[in-house]
Amino acid sequence: MFKRQSTFRSSGKRSSGVSVFVMLLVIAAAGAGAWFLMRDLSGPSVALAPQTDRVGIAQPLEVTVQDKSGIQAVTVTVKRGSQSMVVKQETFPVLEPSRRVAFSLKDTRLPEGSFELEVRAWDGSFAGFGKGNSTTVNRQFVLDSRPPRIAVKTVPPAIHRGGAALIVYTVSEDVEKTGVRLGKLFFPGYRQENGGYACLFAFPIGMKADSYHPEIMAADKAGNVTSSRLLVRPLNRNYRSDTLNIPNSFLNFKASELAQLCPDKSTPLEQYLCANNRVRMENDAKLIELAADPSSVSPRFLWEGPFRRLPRSAVKANFGDHRTYVDGSRSKIDEQTHMGLDLASVARAPIPASATGRVIWADYMGIHGHMVLIDHGLGLMTQYSHLTDYAVQVGDVVKAGQTIGTTGVSGLAGGDHLHFGVLVGGVPVQPLEWLDSSWVRNNITSRLNTSVR
Repeated sequence: MFKRQSTFRSSGKRSSGVSVFVMLLVIAAAGAGAWFLMRDLSGPSVALAPQTDRVGIAQPLEVTVQDKSGIQAVTVTVKRGSQSMVVKQETFPVLEPSRRVAFSLKDTRLPEGSFELEVRAWDGSFAGFGKGNSTTVNRQFVLDSRPPRIAVKTVPPAIHRGGAALIVYTVSEDVEKTGVRLGKLFFPGYRQENGGYACLFAFPIGMKADSYHPEIMAADKAGNVTSSRLLVRPLNRNYRSDTLNIPNSFLNFKASELAQLCPDKSTPLEQYLCANNRVRMENDAKLIELAADPSSVSPRFLWEGPFRRLPRSAVKANFGDHRTYVDGSRSKIDEQTHMGLDLASVARAPIPASATGRVIWADYMGIHGHMVLIDHGLGLMTQYSHLTDYAVQVGDVVKAGQTIGTTGVSGLAGGDHLHFGVLVGGVPVQPLEWLDSSWVRNNITSRLNTSVR
């Protein structure tokens, strides 16, 4: 009897233990499920672009929505008074942690004035029994469809091919972008202390007078754009032609440097032609890139007084010289246009800064070799190429006449000299204009002081 009673009690204990274990599993599963369902309790982040309170009727707008659970839907609604209209609604079949939704107001027929934009976004979490968390963002905007007005206060009567000019003008409102546009080239206008804008622009030497059609433009914060033809008379200017011999002795002299510039080419001649074309174009693009960087360009002129040239130097090549390159047998192998003054003095002559400014480049650059580039404000820069060494570094503010380096033969230079260039917006222009104090006074500084009232 003892044994039976003992067996009965032991079986009851095992049954009770299993029940407790099962209950713990159920509780754990329920907890895990609750954690899984409730792990994301916050809605997605919503950002609207552009960051401005004024928008245009056709201006591209964009919503960026982000959430770790993925984005399942976005709705954009325009509200004005008691009326509302859905302008964008998207549901995404695949959950991704970030979504961008682009839209505009062009189909809303909104009148000018204030309105509200509501953006609602849902994430892909299991919150709300699978509906997901939502975020609603409301922002007030003003619809502005009126383009800014431009009033040109002074414009040069003419500009020569290869030359530069300056205009002063006003704009009726604050703008995001303004300046002179010439095809793919853009010369920014910079706001001055008197409230007007000054813009320095170029007539590229590679362009003919009958195709030179600069436009002045302004784009406001709502995306409205004003653009009109700038009434300036383009004048042709003739430049010299020259033949430049490229002997084997030069190619051998430059062999190691050419190999570094164009390692994908096999012979020194192929490397030279590659450097004179492909690398030249890359360097030209880099100069325009530097001029377009707002951190590189001062909105005010940094210089005053005449520009200086390399002392006691002879001109060995002029700006605008059309060069035909021939080999040892006098056969044509290439042609290019020279974009500066080649000035020769003694070997390793000290180079003075032509005018006061800030150094924005002091490094090696392809065909130019070791080069210094100085910003003088409003997109005006001076270029010093083929140097042996530098006496300045990027960020230095230099005074007119201060030594910035020494002449040399780096880059595609065949003999010790300085290639001195002047750039406007990264575009090479005639240095002789800027070395002429009368031209600078009549065409630049006197116009900059024009009243804008």
